[in-house]
Amino acid sequence: MATDERQATRERIIRAARDLLGESGRDAVTTRSVSAAAGVQPPTIYRLFGDKDGLLDAVALYGLMPYLSQKSALGATADPVADLARAWDLHIEFGFTDPAGYVLAFGEPRPGRAAVARDEAIARLTVLIERVAAAGRLRTSVERATAIMHAAGVGTVLTQLVIPPGRRDPGVPPAMWATVRSEIIAVPAPEPKVADPDALARHASALRQALPAEGSGPLTPAERALLTEWLGRLADSAAG
Repeated sequence: MATDERQATRERIIRAARDLLGESGRDAVTTRSVSAAAGVQPPTIYRLFGDKDGLLDAVALYGLMPYLSQKSALGATADPVADLARAWDLHIEFGFTDPAGYVLAFGEPRPGRAAVARDEAIARLTVLIERVAAAGRLRTSVERATAIMHAAGVGTVLTQLVIPPGRRDPGVPPAMWATVRSEIIAVPAPEPKVADPDALARHASALRQALPAEGSGPLTPAERALLTEWLGRLADSAAG
C-alpha cells in the first residue's frame, strides 16, 4: 500500500470510528464495526493501528488536534487573566461540542500520541498561567494553579456530560471558573492613595485618648508615660 493510500485509508478508518463513537458510544467502536463502516477488512486496522487501543488512541488524538489549534489561535492580550478565562471557556466548549471525543481524550488514560497531545494541552495552559504569575497576579505556584485549573475544567465537563443537555444548569461552568479564579488569582493591588498629611496626627491623637488609665492595662507606668509622650508628638506633627 502506497504511503498516500495508506494515509487516506488511515484517516477514513479514524473518521468512521469517530462517527460510531459519537453515535453509539465507545462500546460500538469494534474492529468489525469500524472496518465495515470504513469499507476495509479488519486486518487493515491491525496493520495500521496495532489493536483496538491503538485505534482509540488515534481517534482521541484526531479529536484533540482542532482543540489545540483553537487554543493556539487564542493569542495573548495585555490581560493574562482574561486570556486564562478564554482558555477555560474554550475547554468547556470543546467538551460540550465533542463529548465522546472529550471523554476519550480526558476521561480515561490514553497511551501513545494521544497522551502527548493531552500533555501539550496542559503545557499550553501552563504557559498562560506563567503569564499570570509574571504579572504578579498568581496566588500559588504555577504548578499548583495548573493542576487546579485542569482538574476543575475536566471535572466540570465530565459531571455535566452525564446530565441531559436540556437539564444542565448553564451557570455551573462560569460558577466553577469563579471558584477557580478566586483560588488561584490574586486581587489586584489597589491604586496608591493620595497621602493624607493629617492621618498620622489623627490616629495618634485617637490612640492616645484610647490608652487605658494609669495603673491598668498591659503597660507599666514608665511604658505608658513614654508612649503617651510619643503619641503626643505625633499628634502635634501635622501642625509642624
